[in-house]
Amino acid sequence: MIKRIKRSLLLVAILGLTALFFACVGPETSNGNEVTSVLYQSANTPIPDRVNDLVSQMTLEEKVGQMTQVDRQFLVSENHIKKYFLGSLLSGGGSAPSVNTPESWADMTDGYQEKALETRLSIPLIYGIDAVHGHNNVYGATVFPHNIGLGATGDEDLIYRIAAATAEEVRATGIDWNFGPCITVPQDERWGRHYEGFGEEPQLVSRLGAAAITGYQGENLSDSTTILAGAKHFLADGGTEGGRDRGDAKISEEELRRIHLFPYYAAIEAGAGNVMASFSSWNGEQMHGNKYLLQDVLRGELGFDGFTVSDWAALTLLPGNYDQQVALGINAGIDMVMVPDDYIRFIQSMIRNVEDGNIPVERIDEAVSNILVKKFELGLFEDPFAPRDLLETVGSDAHRAIGREAVAKSQVLLKNEGSILPLSNDIKNLVVIGSLSDNIGAQCGGWTISWQGSSGDITPGTSVLDGIKELVGENTTIYTSLDDASGVDIDAIICVVGERPYAEMQGDNSKLELAFAHKNFIEEASNHSSGAPVITLLISGRPLMMTPQIEMSDAFIASWLPGTEGGGVADVLFGDYNPTGKLPVSWPRDISQVPVNVGDENYDPLYPFGFGLSY
Repeated sequence: MIKRIKRSLLLVAILGLTALFFACVGPETSNGNEVTSVLYQSANTPIPDRVNDLVSQMTLEEKVGQMTQVDRQFLVSENHIKKYFLGSLLSGGGSAPSVNTPESWADMTDGYQEKALETRLSIPLIYGIDAVHGHNNVYGATVFPHNIGLGATGDEDLIYRIAAATAEEVRATGIDWNFGPCITVPQDERWGRHYEGFGEEPQLVSRLGAAAITGYQGENLSDSTTILAGAKHFLADGGTEGGRDRGDAKISEEELRRIHLFPYYAAIEAGAGNVMASFSSWNGEQMHGNKYLLQDVLRGELGFDGFTVSDWAALTLLPGNYDQQVALGINAGIDMVMVPDDYIRFIQSMIRNVEDGNIPVERIDEAVSNILVKKFELGLFEDPFAPRDLLETVGSDAHRAIGREAVAKSQVLLKNEGSILPLSNDIKNLVVIGSLSDNIGAQCGGWTISWQGSSGDITPGTSVLDGIKELVGENTTIYTSLDDASGVDIDAIICVVGERPYAEMQGDNSKLELAFAHKNFIEEASNHSSGAPVITLLISGRPLMMTPQIEMSDAFIASWLPGTEGGGVADVLFGDYNPTGKLPVSWPRDISQVPVNVGDENYDPLYPFGFGLSY
């Protein structure tokens, strides 16, 4: 708090001295550094006037800097923030301070902000991050279920509260912009980003996406507990052929609009301040170069008035040499470019393109204005530093309670023969097996601490096994292997199986098979001499092809990727919460049915969209 106050006083002093200087001696005029007005620094001035005042004084280099976003790990020097007038930084997955604590994040972002404020016009940075299921890059933050699990809840109020809690944790660390929510409508389980979507049905995605945006942005962006929401990925990232990440959506415009554009109407109505373009293509044309969709449809038809941002190095996917790629993307409607590494090359290319007439100055001014509007709305010119009083909210009990609620509501009970569930808290001998039963990293999935995520105790949390231990009575004995329970009268066997963590293209999977070792857990349990009922929990970002293993199980629950609060799984197992989760996607019988989506001709999945049992 003291550090924040000192920095705030420093900012006030800088701005006050600047205004006093110009009032007394007039504007600086040497080396093209003329500053003719400080009107834009007045919080009482309408934002359009502040933007116009500021843009009118900016050099081409300063404007290009505002359109440049760099991942902090690629900064050659922190002084380059000032030298190149950088307008935005980001932390990609795993791009964290050397000591990964909330306080270190706040120190880091405040340090970068101080460099930005040393520039001639003192334009603050806007900092972006993929907080796609909580502030998932930060050790100790609350990690909520991935969107597919939240889709199973169908609960708009819950999604709003999760987004609001995430916004508090993100803003506490000095970050003010989330690359989320992902409002993709995934149509193919083989896609490596399938779990980032709320579900396969546009109306569901539309409802929950709008709730998330409202939760992130609150009623007023300038509040210290809110962040800018970025709807992504525009457009049809979930409709690519074969479910290939960064692939081609070979579909008609009617299908494009009916399925993939649909959630953007609600997102923009909810006030989404940013839209990220998609790596993917539509009938062979890269989205980052599609002026029809980015300008005519997004801005013209839908009325989007925020700013657009490219995805990671995505302009290099466009045709032509580098200068041509840059010009094509900017002229198509990209306002800010996530470079994210060779920023000097990008800045030089932008300036060269403008000077050669390949990018109109009017297009540059439009892009910069779109960005600055959001910086003003966020209140960054008045209070650019981390609100450190919020640091206590990061991983707080209150936020973890929301996470546990979300986990319980996301569980989808697909099978319950003989009403084996719920289990009694006084069950005598319980076996819990499977390599994912006590694995925080696996139950969080990708985009957790690092880009791909990883197994193990990567961040504080409650595993599924921990949650079970919390709920059973003192007379219950839990065994973690069948061998340990040899000769014991076993009452039930819980098998916790699923996928390894993954993200983006590294999760593309053409077979969707359960790992051999995980199949063995279920088969051994099913064939065990005790004859004990088998309860299978699947930790995954999508349906897997495991019809035989489901048949071997007496009860089967789709637990999705629950995050750090595994106690919510136990709440359902023991009846503290009567399952309400419904499938947000269709569950195929086998790989020959993939892709299968509600509304398909001859629709006949193993479990249909919207299916889910209760007790």
